[in-house]
Amino acid sequence: QVQLVESGGGLVQAGGSLRLSCAASGRTFSSLAMGWFRQAPGKEREIVAAISPTGSTTYYAVSAKGRFTISRDNAQNTLYLQMNNLKPEDTAVYYCAAGSPPRPTTERKYGFWGQGTQVTVSS
Repeated sequence: QVQLVESGGGLVQAGGSLRLSCAASGRTFSSLAMGWFRQAPGKEREIVAAISPTGSTTYYAVSAKGRFTISRDNAQNTLYLQMNNLKPEDTAVYYCAAGSPPRPTTERKYGFWGQGTQVTVSS
């Protein structure tokens, strides 16, 4: 079992920044691939970014490239998502998820999910 707790969401103006965190417990964090997903109202959940267990490889959705950075601190069992230049279309509930290596990009490859944190970007 893996427990995941997100934090760092909130309300921000367009062009602003937020840093999401995801604290993990229950299994060896450093053995898990991790991902950030988001779900906007009326839309399906989509991947934002993913990272391999050691952090050596990452994946970004087109919408996130150049603006978001996924990272992890295995010593602190924590996953991060730095989001810069936020846009109103980034408004969604953001979820962190844990899955099997190397670095899955599909939702079904992730077996453990957090409760989500709301990000709202005003124009």
